[in-house]
Amino acid sequence: MSFLSRVVNSELAAPGEPDGGIGVGARRVTGKEERRRIGSSLLERCSNPGCRSGWLHVWRRGSAPVFEGGWSCSFECTRQLMTAAVRREQEGRNSQSILHHHRIPLGLLMLEQGWITASQLRCALDGQRSAGRGRIGEWLVRQGAADEQRVTRALALQWSCPVLPVDAESVGLSTMMPRLFVDAFGVLPLRFGAGRVLYLGFEEGLDRGLTLAMERMTALRVESGVVQGSIFARVHERLLAAEFPHAELVEAASEAAAAYTLAKLIEQSRPLASRLARVHDCLWLRMWMSLPEDGVPAADGVYDVICTIAGN
Repeated sequence: MSFLSRVVNSELAAPGEPDGGIGVGARRVTGKEERRRIGSSLLERCSNPGCRSGWLHVWRRGSAPVFEGGWSCSFECTRQLMTAAVRREQEGRNSQSILHHHRIPLGLLMLEQGWITASQLRCALDGQRSAGRGRIGEWLVRQGAADEQRVTRALALQWSCPVLPVDAESVGLSTMMPRLFVDAFGVLPLRFGAGRVLYLGFEEGLDRGLTLAMERMTALRVESGVVQGSIFARVHERLLAAEFPHAELVEAASEAAAAYTLAKLIEQSRPLASRLARVHDCLWLRMWMSLPEDGVPAADGVYDVICTIAGN
């Protein structure tokens, strides 16, 4: 997958902050609702509460662009909606930081369970310290103190999550998120389950921030779990070689510059649906060019934008 890098200068690209009182809700809209809205009249009303057009833009096609469930009548309205969404995501950074909980170190947890002895743990820690690399679970397996399945069970206890069964020949769902996330965060979008559940698999520990972003982006319930290390490595390598949606990297100098650039991309692409979610220190905008019936988009049916803001 190719990435395009765009550096946005806030002095040149970003207008001033919008007038107060402009906001956008975070209501999840299903594909059926979006298709019903798309099939409605060309006299669709602008979703921007601060729209100042005063009348309906009949010359602008009323089915696109759509951002977070609502159509906007002009670039200025799209920019105002995006400004509110960017502010919302940035303000949510602090609340997400409290998701971290203290966890018992893996070696101590296995010792407490009686799966290893104190001397085996010391030996593994000494090996890790001498080499200056590797995880404690890997050293326990390498030294024969525990097998891989036992280490995976311990990880599941440590993170209070299930061990997810995975077919070693599986490729996963490569179009559910950008390739950059799969690579950087060590995650496998595995499969759909009954009741609109998406399963994400991790090798060592769960990424709660990414899980939350996926729930908001897909409007699905997302369940995360750990996958046995050797199986994870094989499937992860195979998944990275699969086809992913096109993605663009954007670097913005400020929140206003980010909102301006993301709104401009929406105006240019005219998606049938689009949403914004924050994944750690970046903003993820996904635009749907077509709406999938089964929840899994085609690689050419979505367009991802990953935006970082200077100073984050």
